[in-house]
Amino acid sequence: MSDTDSTGAARAAEFERWANVYTTHKAFSHPSELHGALCGRLAAGSRIQEDEWLAMVCEQMGLGIQAVEESGDLAPFMNGAYQAALAQLQSSDLSFHPLLPDDDYAIDQRLEALVAWVRGFLEGMALAAGASLGQAPEEIRELIEDMVAISQLSEDEESDEESEQQLLEITEYIRLGALAVFTEFNEPEKSANTPTLH
Repeated sequence: MSDTDSTGAARAAEFERWANVYTTHKAFSHPSELHGALCGRLAAGSRIQEDEWLAMVCEQMGLGIQAVEESGDLAPFMNGAYQAALAQLQSSDLSFHPLLPDDDYAIDQRLEALVAWVRGFLEGMALAAGASLGQAPEEIRELIEDMVAISQLSEDEESDEESEQQLLEITEYIRLGALAVFTEFNEPEKSANTPTLH
């Protein structure tokens, strides 16, 4: 199995883990939307305290906050997901990917997930960055406009090779766009061995 295959398999497994958590808790929303909202907040420079993050999880999933106490697995899973998303966005190897189902899903389901992720990302980014988005560089503002257009795509796609290719290209554009927003609004991580000037 090549590296590309194994990372694709890992991403598919990650989506299935999220989907299983959503099914277990009878959530009425889409896991991609919550992941997008989290990434939007992080990309815009915000960091979320654990209690606020878990409240956001419960609200998005349509659960009462007591679900965190009642479920032994929700808080550990979501706290791990938070750390994983932040680490991926900060990683210099550009390994970050939106949480999306793999090619085994029908194209309309994959497009639905992508649209949900983008909606979540825009919402999270607006919450975190607010008015400062208006002062962002032109390429970031254009990217946000493109994301708004993508968030309004309809899910009634027929599966053919051309639409598969378009979905791949849009997904890659979104992936790199999220990283561009993160780079714009976040200071580079200082590594432990970098000398600092006093």
